[in-house]
Amino acid sequence: MWRTLASAVAGLFVLFVGSLAFNAASGQSRWPGPLDFVRVHPWVVLLLLIPLALIGLWQAPRRDRAQDPLAPVAYRLPPRNTNFTGRDATLREVRQYLTSVNDVTMLVVHGLGGVGKTQLAVEYAYRYLSKYRFVAFVDAEHPDLVASQFVSLAGELGLTEVSSDQAIPRVYGKLRDRRPWLIIFDNGEKPGTLTHAMPSGGPASNGHVIVTTRLSGWSGRAGVIDLDVFTRRESVELLVRRVPGMTAAVADRIAQQLGDLPLALEQAAGYMGYNHTAPEEYLALLTSRLEDMIARGELTDRPAVVVASLWELSVRRLETDQPQAVRLLELCALLAPEPIPLDLFTGSPETLGGVAADPLAWDTTVGALAGMGLARRENASLVLHRLVQAAIRAAMPDQVHTDARVQLCRALLAAVPHDIHGDPDARPRWQKLLPHVIAVAKDDPPAECAAETAVLLRLASTFLIQLGDCSVALPLCERALAIDESLEGRDAEAGFDLITLAQIHQDLGATERARPLAERALRLHESSLPADSPAIATDLATLARILCLLGEHRAARPLAERALQIDEAAYGPDDPYVSFDLIALANVHLDLGDYAMAVPLISRSLRIREASYAPDHLYIGYALLLKARTLHALNDPTAADLARRGAQILHTRLGKTHPKTEDAFALVNRLR
Repeated sequence: MWRTLASAVAGLFVLFVGSLAFNAASGQSRWPGPLDFVRVHPWVVLLLLIPLALIGLWQAPRRDRAQDPLAPVAYRLPPRNTNFTGRDATLREVRQYLTSVNDVTMLVVHGLGGVGKTQLAVEYAYRYLSKYRFVAFVDAEHPDLVASQFVSLAGELGLTEVSSDQAIPRVYGKLRDRRPWLIIFDNGEKPGTLTHAMPSGGPASNGHVIVTTRLSGWSGRAGVIDLDVFTRRESVELLVRRVPGMTAAVADRIAQQLGDLPLALEQAAGYMGYNHTAPEEYLALLTSRLEDMIARGELTDRPAVVVASLWELSVRRLETDQPQAVRLLELCALLAPEPIPLDLFTGSPETLGGVAADPLAWDTTVGALAGMGLARRENASLVLHRLVQAAIRAAMPDQVHTDARVQLCRALLAAVPHDIHGDPDARPRWQKLLPHVIAVAKDDPPAECAAETAVLLRLASTFLIQLGDCSVALPLCERALAIDESLEGRDAEAGFDLITLAQIHQDLGATERARPLAERALRLHESSLPADSPAIATDLATLARILCLLGEHRAARPLAERALQIDEAAYGPDDPYVSFDLIALANVHLDLGDYAMAVPLISRSLRIREASYAPDHLYIGYALLLKARTLHALNDPTAADLARRGAQILHTRLGKTHPKTEDAFALVNRLR
């Protein structure tokens, strides 16, 4: 614009001077049109045109220079990822942080391998390339090679014959002519390894440094952004866009299997694209053979990178520096992708050769996994990404895998509460450990821990019965029975499996299937245990309830009475196990129509449970509802309040849609 204005002004000035010359030569007394003003007031026009012309001529080159800056130079910047997905908020956060001060600003992007740290940094460089005059990408995985890269960088900046020990300071000195600038140090190690390569301010100010790293420990040196996996929406968006025929529903399930890890999602898209695998078929392969699938599929821009090998270097370093941390990693790889309570190992210190018994050694062992980016430490637990676990499992030799599983079976058996009905703290502890029990016990067990696996499966089933999840409990208990029946001298244990199976079938409404299981359990226990064993009382009470459901009430009564006598003698009159016998006997009386006899039995059971369990425990809810039904049959108005309390407990513990909750609220509605 200024150049155009200057040219116009200069043209008018020339026209003015030319007109004066023409006038002098021709002797005309009047000029045509607008030029007549020039004839009458020549010096006024001249005084106006001269400063305008000078201003225009001075501003034009200055403005032109501002509009035509030096084009940004990019050194070794990888190609832009055309499939880059999401991360908009994070990119804005990076930009905001880097531009917060007019000095050298360093930002560390920290996260799990494969989470997309490098891709984020590269995308930032391209997205804001016009804001920089110089951008460089430095591979920092091997700190000893950083200086040689700065030698090449110096050549890019026009510096010649620069030695490796001079390259870094001379590059930063040269960058004062290229401000603002950006340098990305990719895959950095510990902060100390890159200190020599970092700017120290001064002439290199107004520059930005981004470091991507898996390692912790950078917060004292720079700002840190912890990059997490994709949101599920971002995962689905990537898969639907990349894979023909991919539906959002299938993409969601694939993303769940891959833990929303960006690299794994790209790899999956590459596999399906190359092999023309239908999304549903890929999902089936992923579900059944995860360890194999993470080694297959290529990325177009990084063909040598696959999830299976992402963490190999970190594990090799740990093997040298912290071998017990590798043992811990292998144990955690066989557990569920859920928070792993660290006291699982400190409670069985022999599991890791005693390292868990030494607080300092244990802290550094756990810290090594967190520091290397292989796990996340949360209060008293450790969290591993499911694909880290899969990669570690895939690399474990068979014998190491077997030994780890044996150790875990024994550690879990020592950690889980066995008295699920009587221990008031059993529920929260089991909720934390149940996923890990199922993960460790899901396959055929090694011979060395077959017995422990059967016990774990049965205990898990018992806990699930307490939660009302009998359909989940059933296959676990069936596996426990199959294992115990395959071992010698396990008659008593098989009896425990059988009575648990009978309880499951009873709760599922398959009473005819439950009866022979309970009868067989009673026979096994009567032949292998003392006559006053509480296990026999459990068998008797369970069988009594089954007989009542089958209409054989009079045959059930002596069984329930005998069960109550055994447990009162074994535990005392106020033990939680006695409360179950009281309920069993009360149910017999209810089925016989003797409501008045049932009420004191239920009331006594309720008092025992209220003294033994938390106020919102399911066992209290069940007793309240049973008492409400009984009192309602006796036209007692207090039944409605008991029903409401019981229904609320079931709603809290089982959820609104659980069948038992729905039955409870149906009772409440009838009693209104």
